[in-house]
Amino acid sequence: MPRRRYIFDPPERFVAGTIGDPGNRTFFLQARDGGRVISVALEKVQVAVLAERLDDLLGELDRRGVPHGVPDEVLPDIATGLDDDVSALDEPLVEAFRAGSLTLGWDPDAERVLLEARAQDEDGEAIDPDEDDDEDEDGPDLLRVRLTAAAARSFVARAARVVAGGRPPCPLCGAPLDPRGHICPRRNGHYVN
Repeated sequence: MPRRRYIFDPPERFVAGTIGDPGNRTFFLQARDGGRVISVALEKVQVAVLAERLDDLLGELDRRGVPHGVPDEVLPDIATGLDDDVSALDEPLVEAFRAGSLTLGWDPDAERVLLEARAQDEDGEAIDPDEDDDEDEDGPDLLRVRLTAAAARSFVARAARVVAGGRPPCPLCGAPLDPRGHICPRRNGHYVN
C-alpha cells in the first residue's frame, strides 16, 4: 500500500488526548485543519516524552535568544497553557495509524517547530526516521505538523494534563491504583485502597 502523508502547516488545532477510563486509555495525537481531522494512536510514554522534549526545545530556543514568535516573557506560565484547550478530541475518531517513532525539530527559516510521527512497520517496530526516505512511496505513513512556538507551548501544557490525568499512584510503592486499589508489594501482597 502506498505511503500516506498527512501534512499540517500549520494546523488549526494540534493536541494530545485520550479515550477510555484511566487505566484503560488510548492516547492520540490529533491534528485538524478545516474539515480534515487526523488521529494517530501512540503510547502514554510517547506523549510524556514528546511534551518534555518539546518543552526542552522551546526552553533552549529562549536561552539562545533564537527568534520564535512571541517573546517568552509575554507568554503565561506553561502549566496554565495558552488557550487552555480542554475540549474532547474531534469526532469521528478514526485511527490513521499507530506511531512507532516521533521526531522533533526547529525550522529557523519559518520559525516553526516541526513534529513528525511515523507509523510502525508490519511487525509493530518503530522505523528509524534517519533511514526513512521521505520520497519513498513504500515508506511508513507520516504525520508532519509545523507549529508556532505559542501553539507548541499550548500542546505541551495540554499533554502534561492528559498524562497526569491517569490513575493516582499508590502512596507506598508508586504503582498506579485501580479504582478498587491494588495488590501492593510493599504490603506483602495486601490490597491498598
